[in-house]
Amino acid sequence: MFNLLLRWAISAASVYAAAYIVPGVRVANAWTAFVAALVIGLVNSLIRPILLLLTLPVNILTLGLFTLVVNAFLFWLASSVVKGFDVVDFRAAFLGALVYWVVSWFVNHLFQN
Repeated sequence: MFNLLLRWAISAASVYAAAYIVPGVRVANAWTAFVAALVIGLVNSLIRPILLLLTLPVNILTLGLFTLVVNAFLFWLASSVVKGFDVVDFRAAFLGALVYWVVSWFVNHLFQN
């Protein structure tokens, strides 16, 4: 249970980092960052596998780089669901998803046993 809460906090911090680093990504407050992290996690676990399967031919042709576009779309989708979490355009969604992934990966790597 503690591990799940820790990963949720790391995801919320990643959302805050994306909002701090990327112009065009805004988070109203800490509660909004936690809700956005929860929605991003749900979207990534439920919708992402379906999108990756549907875009598999394009993903193969681009050697997996199209996954970054799918991640940007899902980041934007989460922002359209969560009030107070705003992403203004595709560039901001792309860079925000990239920062979110890098920060999450780095901090999760630090906390691994």
